[in-house]
Amino acid sequence: MISAIITAAGKNRRMEKDQERLGIEVQNKLLLDLDGKPVIIQTLEHIQKTGIEECIIVLGHHSNHVKAVLGNYTDNKVKVISNPENGVELSETLLNGVINVKDGLCLCVAGDQPTVSGETMQKLVDTALQHSDADNVVSILARKDTGYLNTAEGLGMPFACHSSLLKKYLPGRNDNLNPILEDMINDGVVFYGVPARDELELVNINHWEDYLKVKKLFK
Repeated sequence: MISAIITAAGKNRRMEKDQERLGIEVQNKLLLDLDGKPVIIQTLEHIQKTGIEECIIVLGHHSNHVKAVLGNYTDNKVKVISNPENGVELSETLLNGVINVKDGLCLCVAGDQPTVSGETMQKLVDTALQHSDADNVVSILARKDTGYLNTAEGLGMPFACHSSLLKKYLPGRNDNLNPILEDMINDGVVFYGVPARDELELVNINHWEDYLKVKKLFK
């Protein structure tokens, strides 16, 4: 079973501060227009180009607005759920997704990562599936070094690994993702860094300037 989890529960604080400072209408970054579609829809459509069999989108803050946009894109394969409460860390949002998918490989992507192509996401999935120890490997988008890694420094989503790993390391953490990845690698979990197709895939949309850069280069 191959599942995808999209985390879309963030507070949007950095983007809102930029918009307020610039006198721009305050809007959730997931709903900003990117080539005629909201950011989160572009992310979802790239995921749908891979061989996933189900996709769970986990909402939190601004859930009503994001859910309204997702309405036409949900079906028996794509489902939307919400965290029991707002204000939780990324680890809890991701865990909420993991416990709502079937056991197997999980492709974990942030909702604000529309720059990561379906091709690269498929490479993440394939790398994990083809590894000799598929239950103990994390295939992750490389930020610096590629191939087998001995540190998780600077790493985050997107990545692919077996759901059993996430169920082991996520419960009770209430933390950002990177410290958890570091614990995994220190415990002997295999990490493999998949190279980005281009520099655009490494851009995170956190600030207004990030959005403008992506909007200019996105195709």
